[in-house]
Amino acid sequence: MNPEEFRRRGHELVDYIAGYRENLPEQPVWSQLKPGELRAALPAGPPAEAEPFEALMADIERVIVPGLSHWQHPRFFGYFPANAHLASVLGDMLSSGLGQLGLNWASSPALTELEELTSDWMRQMLGLSSQWRGVIQDTASTSTLVALLCARERASGHSQDRGGLQAEPMPFVVYASGQSHSSVEKAALLAGFGRENLRLVALDDDYAMRADRLAQAITADLAAGRRPCAVVATVGSTGTTAIDPIAAIAAICQEYGVWLHVDTALAGSAMILPECRWMWQGVEGADSLVLNPHKWLGAVFDCSLFYVRDPQHLVRVMSTNPSYLQTSADGQATNYRDWGLQLGRRFRALKLWFLIRLEGVAGLQARLRRDIANAQWLAEQVDATPGWVRLAPAPLQTVCVRHEPSGLSGEDLDRHTLGWVGRINSSGLAFLTPSILDGRWMARVSIGALPTEREDVAALWAMMREEVEC
Repeated sequence: MNPEEFRRRGHELVDYIAGYRENLPEQPVWSQLKPGELRAALPAGPPAEAEPFEALMADIERVIVPGLSHWQHPRFFGYFPANAHLASVLGDMLSSGLGQLGLNWASSPALTELEELTSDWMRQMLGLSSQWRGVIQDTASTSTLVALLCARERASGHSQDRGGLQAEPMPFVVYASGQSHSSVEKAALLAGFGRENLRLVALDDDYAMRADRLAQAITADLAAGRRPCAVVATVGSTGTTAIDPIAAIAAICQEYGVWLHVDTALAGSAMILPECRWMWQGVEGADSLVLNPHKWLGAVFDCSLFYVRDPQHLVRVMSTNPSYLQTSADGQATNYRDWGLQLGRRFRALKLWFLIRLEGVAGLQARLRRDIANAQWLAEQVDATPGWVRLAPAPLQTVCVRHEPSGLSGEDLDRHTLGWVGRINSSGLAFLTPSILDGRWMARVSIGALPTEREDVAALWAMMREEVEC
């Protein structure tokens, strides 16, 4: 494909994307395909000769679109938002078109320096002090793994330079809450701590980590000859958007010399709202934190911001310096290959830079405030309606609910919950995710897709009340 054909087909593709977004309300929110159905509709082998663009686009419409679950739909209330704002889509397209590969500063100075600038813009938007330095990773899962590797090396005096963790005389322990994301457990395992050395700290009535129980767990491990290494605290947990008491946890971590990583993948975006920053009060006492602009804020996936207060330690843990990557700029410029797991990196900063510049801080704030207000409206409806129970606080944009008819409990109540949620999802009119809380199924209503307005939330609430009567 030469530049002229690319220009023509590119215009067609942009028109197609715009039309897709315009027509989303008419699509079923969740794909109705059965496993294997899409593959069966396409050739099993690759074409020997080039095919026309028109044939490709015909298959997009015939096969691919029916297999999509429409995360940008106004009635997508599942999981957490994965917003792909069209302003950010433009930045992502430009990133792909420019074809940059960040191995070091010299391989693409603009890639590195725009990432520095954009992560610092976000730092300012979040109200963080200048003590923090940021880097764009792919996901929070990667960021949490990097944080635990940094914690491991600080606690062990850089065991990687000796025999590694397996040569240490005592086991290292990681602490998190039962409401922490599954990526925390995965990161602890991949970082070599072992499942037996992961402690899930008790929760309070709002599903937040109890700081007193954390302190007790740490002192118990010390008495047993184990080494407390890291705490992963959560602001805006996946299950309930619970908020761990960061200030109290940070004080304990500082007392015992334990690394504190704050997972605020969803809720971090809300910190661009000054009225929400109480949620992570004490965050300046943390060692690292992660937030995902590719969730609620609207940057195209993947775009995860990882911040540390000691970048020199991060670089020491992650650094490799083969001769073929050494340049005269080393020591004068940032080499982001030393800030994470990957050597090469995409020009991710462009999609975040486009989003911030084309929407402005005020525009982003207004949309997040809209979503929080819509969630509060739904929470109020649930609280005021007999038979419906809100199961957790709703400080952000997720409301956890259950319909509890008189005389229904246990597995019968679970079947009732899964039944009405399943009927809504299979209808294609809306999508929300069931989840287990305290051993029983509930429904998570996660509000925050870009086009979702009050009338969409009201329509879902009407659907919920109708379906529980079936």
